[in-house]
Formats: sequence, structure tokens, C-alpha cells
Amino acid sequence: MWRVGPSAFRCTDLSVHSGSLARVDDVVSPWLTGAQQELHRPLAEVLGTRTAKAFTALHISTVGELLSHVPRRYLTGTETTDLSQLVPGSEVALVADVASVEVHNIAGPGHRQRLEVGLTDGRATLPITFFGKDWLVKYWQKQFTASTHGIFVGKVGTFRDRPQITHPDFVMFDANGRIVGKADKKTMATQVMRHGLVGLYPATAKLPTWTIAECATLVLAQVGRQQDTLPDWLREEADLPRIWDAFEEVHHPHDLHSAEQAAERLIWEEAIATQATMASRRRTAAGREAPACPPRPDGILAAFDAVMPFTLTAGQQEVGQRISGELAGTAPMQRLLQGEVGSGKTLVALRAMLQVVDAGHQAVLLAPTEVLAQQHHATITGLLGDLGAGRVLGAPENATGVALLTGSMNAAQRRDALSRIADGSAGIVIGTHALLTGTVEYADLGLVVVDEQHRFGVEQRGVLTSSSRRHPHELVLTATPIPRTVAMTVFGDLEVSSLRELPAGRADVQTTVVDVQQHRGWLDRAWQRAREEVEKGHQVFVVCPRIDAHEPDERPDGAGPAEDHRPPSATVEELAPALSGGPLRGLHVEALHSRMDPADKQQVMDRFARGACQVLVSTTVVEVGVDVPNATMMVIMDADRFGVSQLHQLRGRIGRGTLPGLCLLVTGAEPGTDTRARIDAVAATRDGFELAELDLAQRREGNVLGSSQAGRRSPLRLLKVLDHAEIVSAARTLAERWIDKDPDDPRLRDLVASTERIAEGDLMEQG
Repeated sequence: MWRVGPSAFRCTDLSVHSGSLARVDDVVSPWLTGAQQELHRPLAEVLGTRTAKAFTALHISTVGELLSHVPRRYLTGTETTDLSQLVPGSEVALVADVASVEVHNIAGPGHRQRLEVGLTDGRATLPITFFGKDWLVKYWQKQFTASTHGIFVGKVGTFRDRPQITHPDFVMFDANGRIVGKADKKTMATQVMRHGLVGLYPATAKLPTWTIAECATLVLAQVGRQQDTLPDWLREEADLPRIWDAFEEVHHPHDLHSAEQAAERLIWEEAIATQATMASRRRTAAGREAPACPPRPDGILAAFDAVMPFTLTAGQQEVGQRISGELAGTAPMQRLLQGEVGSGKTLVALRAMLQVVDAGHQAVLLAPTEVLAQQHHATITGLLGDLGAGRVLGAPENATGVALLTGSMNAAQRRDALSRIADGSAGIVIGTHALLTGTVEYADLGLVVVDEQHRFGVEQRGVLTSSSRRHPHELVLTATPIPRTVAMTVFGDLEVSSLRELPAGRADVQTTVVDVQQHRGWLDRAWQRAREEVEKGHQVFVVCPRIDAHEPDERPDGAGPAEDHRPPSATVEELAPALSGGPLRGLHVEALHSRMDPADKQQVMDRFARGACQVLVSTTVVEVGVDVPNATMMVIMDADRFGVSQLHQLRGRIGRGTLPGLCLLVTGAEPGTDTRARIDAVAATRDGFELAELDLAQRREGNVLGSSQAGRRSPLRLLKVLDHAEIVSAARTLAERWIDKDPDDPRLRDLVASTERIAEGDLMEQG
């Protein structure tokens, strides 16, 4: 039976009880109706503020989010857990047999005792321990001697270097699979008695699995069973149960098969919601008018092509022709250009911008960081030469101005940039989020280029595309290749083009894992190798996960602080002076990170770009856009702290010229672990498309529809676009048919509105 004693949070701490709930339309904003309004009901209105607050750790704040929080697995009470695989610090749910029961008196007042129970899977053993008054220990002892088989839930600790669990919650069965004794955890015990299944939910220390089950049961009893969120014809074609039946079955399953069917219905719900949202965006975009920008044989683009110091690759030519044709039309181009690091996306984008300038319009390039914006400005003005000098004496007749706008500019610089943007003398505008403020006025915006789309949300880039009289064309760039099903879900409102071919003359980059756990002397050799590169006249990047010791280590998937027992990772502020005064003594070593003054950052980058700085110790601020062909070596400290795409992006900062590059991935990750497998995979290939599959498989999709890309609030709770590729594809077809068949269906409107609002984090504060 479940252990006696109060849990940290109970579902019975309701501030509003059944029968006295506020009317739904008094609680939820009126932009939703029917089922969606019920699903977006604040959890606090059903469970009370205290319990609802506990659910925020699981990013759950509404009825729908709780009902979509499904068990990660179900225990039947018949299988046995392998006890040899337990990891200290992990929360576990075990099915095991009782091998021994011992009671020990504890010295001192109070008649306290210690109960030690030995569990076994038939091979390994695990002690579980309870402390309490003698009467309570006697009660527990009786449960374990009446039966020898049970389910145990708790956190694995250690005692004398051996795993053990203290005060686990448990339910015991007799030989016929029936619960022994009184069921104190009524919801879970009733579930076992009725169905023989126990659902184990993703939980927290303050919100254990049985409390989540109680809350789900309470919510199911109180929600209004509105019309289904999907039309009958769609459900029938996909062979899906009704949404309310699915919620009931996933939390109170009759058997494993019905639980799996119910969970699949919820996956389909997310897939259809995202695809309907994308289809709606495509339909809206198709109804807008963009400025036609046909190519001119005697314009600035032709002049640039005549003096361009590069030969376009076949891929650049093909993509460029497609973009050129779309820019010439009046339907807004909406294209995603994905390509390998160094594949020449910026050159393709520049040629598109020049075609727009030829047609008398402006083009904007939006970059996620000041370093990248400044790098783009330097690259583009360098490529254009006199053609980017604007309307000045001696400039070519068809020259245009190039303006840079960032948040760190002083008032005079900002006024000058804003003036040139407003009067149209700057045909090309480059900047950061500063371009998204309402103070920026454009003369005639024709094209928006967004670099590294994953750093911006749809609504953010929409600030630019909606600020013009006509809808500008849109070109999105990403150096993180995207699998097809991901592109269909994440960028379903964009057509996708790919650049796989690297320009001729690009040098190879060798990648090596430096295992400091197995070979402690290898790091010393890495610094010797860095000195050798500098002595050859080359430069070196050293990348750290953190700025200083006060900054927490992040998980590689970007979903918050790391929760492991590894030593703290390297920091810029500690490593830079340590290298300068130690293994790299005598070399010009500088530090760079995001908290530095923008002017100081730019000066450091300028010194590194011209070779005055020999070794640059930085954070991932150099991840994208930094182009220093003389940099031939990169040392990535604690590489296990970075994700696959980050490592691939960082590695792309070297080997950008004709000189071969060397990338060292320093790690203490144990061989055979998933973490080490991730690093080994990066070392084994430079194929970004192959690495993209691995990257997505190891992290959450994140908020694929909105502005928050960290994955903390997302419409996707269950859908995994790689695992559920067939569902995504089928959902796209069904969503498009739904919009074509009944575009005014209130359920369609609500589903899209709900998805958009969740994606942009614009829901009312819950609880």
C-alpha cells in the first residue's frame, strides 16, 4: 500500500471546490470558445493556487497542459526492475521482491526505530530504509511480511558507497495481484485495483507522481466535456478517439493498448494544431501583395557580379535563380535557406538584397547579436566596395548606402542611421533587435533577411514584415541544417532551399576528442599545439561554456541549468589569465564575452581580425558570423556542455580560408555515455545535415512556432517530429484539407488561435 504520511502538495488544497467554480468566461479571455476555452482554463481555478504553483516547475499552468501531461510509462506489477542499473540521484519506480525485513532500535528518547528492507530482482539487491516511531515501523513491517512483491517509488541515494532508497512510497501485492491492506493513496491504489496499472508521470520532488495522478483525476471530474476539438470527418479518417475519451483513457487506462491509443490521439492533436497554424500562415501570406523586384541588366547587382571575387557554386547559382524569380513576382517570397557552415549563404542573401535595391526598395538584414551584425556590416561593405559608398562624390552611379543599427550606438550614430534608413539613402540596412523597435521608419521596405532564424520568433520578424505598406519578401538563413519533417513543423510557413556544397578552396578541419579523464596530459599537449600554431603566424580560438564562476552551467539542450554531478565547467574570466600567465605565457591572449561593453567587444574583435590578438578566449559569442581566415585552431573546453549544433557552428569559425584547421573537443565525459557519443559524433563528421538528425534526437523541439526558442513553453509536449514523421506528414495533408473545406469552422479558428497564443507566450498569467 502507499506509504502513510502527507505529501508535499495535495490536490485537496482547493481554493475553489466543485460546485463553486467561477464561470469559465469570467476566467479565460474571450478569444477562445468551446473545448479550447475549457482546456485553457487556469489550473488554479480547479486545483487551487498552492497546487497550481507546484505545477509551474513542469511548465503546466492550464487544464489542457495537465491533461496532456501523460505517464511516461505504466507499471503492471508483474515485471521486475533491473536493480543493478540504478543511478544515485535519480528518481525511480521499481518493481521488486522483498528478500529481507529487519527492525533496529535507535538510541535515545521517543521509541524510534529503523526498518531495513532488502529488495531483489533475483540477481542484484537494494536496501530501502524507513525511520519512525515503533508503532509506525511495526505497521510498515506488517505490510512487507504479508507480501513479497511490490512497486516502490523514490530517489536513489547512497549509504557506505552503496545505492539505497530512504522512505520510498510503495504499494504491495499478494500472489493474485491484489493490493494488500488498506490503500492510503486512494487514487493510485484504486487505479491498480481497477485496472492493474500504475501510471508513472514525469514528476518533481515537490510534486510526486501519485499527486499528479490525483490532480488529473480531479480535473477530469470537473471539466466540461465540450465538443471535440477536431471535426468528425477528420477523426474518422485518422481513426482517432474523441479528445475527452483520450484524456480519460490515458490517465485511467483499461489496458496498455488503450493507453497507447489515447496517447497517440494527443500526439495527433499537436501535429494537426501546428500544421493548421502553418497552413493558416501560408494562406494569409498568399493573400498579401509584395513589391515586384525584377532583375535589372544594368543595375547594382550586375555591377557587383562583374567584380565579385568569387565563383558561385552550382548550388548558389540554382538557389539564386529561384530567389530572383520569386522576388520578381508580387506574391511575397517566404523562403528558408539552410546550408553548411561556410557554404556561402550570406553571398546569396547579398545578391538578393541588391536585386531589391535595383527595383528601388530597401533590404534589411536582421542578426541575433551585435558581433554578428557588425561582422555582416564589415563583410558586406567590404564586398561592395565603392558600390556600397552610397550617394557620395566619386561613387558609382548605381551605388547604395549600407546602414548599421545596433543597441549600443550612441545618440549621434543612431540619429544618423535612422535618418539614412528613413530617407532611403541606405538601400541595405543591417542590425540587431534594435531594428524591431517602433522608432525605425523605412522609406520602402522590399526584403527582410533574417539570419539564424532560431534566435527570433515569428512575431518578432513579423514586426518588420508588417511595418511596410506592402508585405516585404522574406528570406530566412540558418546554418543549422534541418531534417524535412522538422522543416515541415518548425518552418512550415516557408519554402526550403539547401546549400550542401562548400566553395572551392576551403580547407579541411580535423576534429579530435581530448579525453582529460583518461589522458590527463593531453590538455597540456593541446596548449603546446596552440603555441605551435601561433608560432606559424596563425591564431587560436579557445571557447568556454561560462563567463565566470557565478554563472550556472546550462544543459546542452538549452532547457535550463545542468543537474548533474560533474565539476563546474571552464570560465572565460578564469581561463584567460591562467593561459596568459601559464602555458601560453608570452602570447597575446584576450577575453571576449557578452557582458563586456559593446565598444570593448568590438575593439577585441578588431584586434583579433587584424592579427594583433593571437589567442581569443571567449564564450559562444563567436558561434556565428565571425570570419577570421587566419584562425586555424579552436579548443572547446568542456565540450560536453554544448549541443551538437553549437559544436558544429563553433567549429565553423576555423578553416574559413585556405589553411587547414584543427578543432579540439576537451571533455571528461565517460566513454559509452550518451554525452560522449554526442561529442564523438561531431568529431566523426562535418556533415551538418547528418549532425542535425542527431541534434534533434537528443533535445526537445522547443517553441517551434513562436518567439521563445528555449523550449520552456511550447505547443509541443508529446510530438517528436523525428519519431512521429509519418503523423506530421499526414497531419499536414489533413490540416490543409480542413482549411480548404471549412475555413470558417470555429474549432479551426480556436485551434490556430490557441496554438499561436501559446507559442508567443501571450496567455494570461495563470494562478
